[in-house]
Amino acid sequence: MSPTPPARRLRLGMPKRVFSQVLLMQLAIAAGVAVLATGLFLAPLSDQLDDQAMRRALAIAQTTAAQPQIADQVKNTPPTADGPVQKEAEQIRKATHAEYIVVMDWRGVRWSHTTPDEVGRTVSTDPGQALAGQEVMQIDSGTLGRTARGKVPLRDSDGDIVGAVSVGIAYDSVRARLIHAIPGLFAYAGGALAVGALAAWLISRRVHRQTRDLAFSDISALLSEREAMLHGIREGVVALDRAGRIRLLNDEARRLLGVGDEAIGRSPAEAFGEGRTADVLTGRVTGTDLVTVRGQRVLVANRMPTDDGGAVATLRDRTELEQLGRELDSTHGLIDALRAQDHEHANRMHTLLGLLELEMYDDAVEFVGEVVGDHRATAEQVTEKIRDPLLAALLVGKATVAAERGVALWVSDRTRLPDRLVDPSGLVTIVGNLVDNALDAVAGTPHARVEVELRAKGGAVVLRVRDTGPGVPAEQRELIFTEGWSTKKPPAHRNRGIGLSLVRRLAERQGGSATVGEAGGGGAEFTVVLPDALAEPEPALTAPSARQSATEEES
Repeated sequence: MSPTPPARRLRLGMPKRVFSQVLLMQLAIAAGVAVLATGLFLAPLSDQLDDQAMRRALAIAQTTAAQPQIADQVKNTPPTADGPVQKEAEQIRKATHAEYIVVMDWRGVRWSHTTPDEVGRTVSTDPGQALAGQEVMQIDSGTLGRTARGKVPLRDSDGDIVGAVSVGIAYDSVRARLIHAIPGLFAYAGGALAVGALAAWLISRRVHRQTRDLAFSDISALLSEREAMLHGIREGVVALDRAGRIRLLNDEARRLLGVGDEAIGRSPAEAFGEGRTADVLTGRVTGTDLVTVRGQRVLVANRMPTDDGGAVATLRDRTELEQLGRELDSTHGLIDALRAQDHEHANRMHTLLGLLELEMYDDAVEFVGEVVGDHRATAEQVTEKIRDPLLAALLVGKATVAAERGVALWVSDRTRLPDRLVDPSGLVTIVGNLVDNALDAVAGTPHARVEVELRAKGGAVVLRVRDTGPGVPAEQRELIFTEGWSTKKPPAHRNRGIGLSLVRRLAERQGGSATVGEAGGGGAEFTVVLPDALAEPEPALTAPSARQSATEEES
């Protein structure tokens, strides 16, 4: 037989669910507030009832002392149980429901009392203050027990003090009023507690829906997991609140955007400056896989609104992929050019073979010379005008690609560029992007032509690329430099709308500019100005003296 399972012991403690904990804490707070409010109300209520009873006793005493016949009777009649003072005092006492009304002379001898046997005797409490002309309110004990008292001086018609009037209100009646008020007070407190409990339940239900019935330990674990996930993934995450301010940046987002903690609490425009990056993050530009450029990085952004009115944007670094895509495009271009050259070379070889078989040797020699001369002329034309080897090689290769596409690529006669470039690779990127765009614009058009002009002005370089294509409409001449904007269909391996944006950014990084206008014969003319793009020329070496040269020749 299996052993009997141990009995489960009842565990008392705080519930784990957020809903239960919030409800329990709010009920405790509401009950505590109700009890505290009741106590705070009862404490001054007793004092208020005492004060009301003493003021009532004082008012009755003042009214009694104001009767002129009482003062005359105290002066002219003896203190007796059936005297006129006793009768009038009792009449007033019954009318006002006072516990007692004692009229005394200046010696403290009673002229009236609730108990007739006490008439003619001295009062049990000190009447000195009242006989001295002061009005007194107090809670005190006497022959009739504890009472709320009021004492006033008794004056005759001349204003002289001839005695005092003391009036008492039974303290038991004051306490009875207090006790009578407690049930009603508790009823109000219970009602307030019920309303508080209902409000606590409603708030707890809302918390229950918002926290999805999770325990505090679950929420803490989720927060820890979120922090680990946000800072561990290789995608940038930017969270914005409903006011459009940045409230979270993970480590990758800080790296990609080049910002730190100073961006928290600011809008994207304030943190990153006006531009496409800010427009994408704020939702002014909508869509999926939106391309933006931040510094030298090409980023792909996706933005998702959240239930609280904010949004979360993710950023992926596409810089290397874009570079690979451009290299792939260049490779495809070179392959096409080589294929065209191979085809052309085969045709020329067949022609040469035919000339040799026909024994037309002079014509064959002339044909080979023309072919070699054409290629050499093209290379020499470029290298004579452009001394930088990288840029010259780029234009020679682009000329071959242009020829294959039926486009004449021409280097302007005004082109003069020395081999003193500060950033040759940057200028190669700018020229390559502009030439590629120009070739795309004119390909397939009659008499297609692209002209490149590079000139040095002091330490600056001015680049102009003209084409005979359809040109750029005036209203789009700024849009074409915006990241992600393009009129061309994007290829499968990368996005469009990056090349011209990079051109402008590279130019602005060097303090220059990139603009587009209309070419003289139609088409588009792109102008890039790069100040301080050329290094200072090295000082020329001093020529050797004539004697030194002669000596060297003789030796």
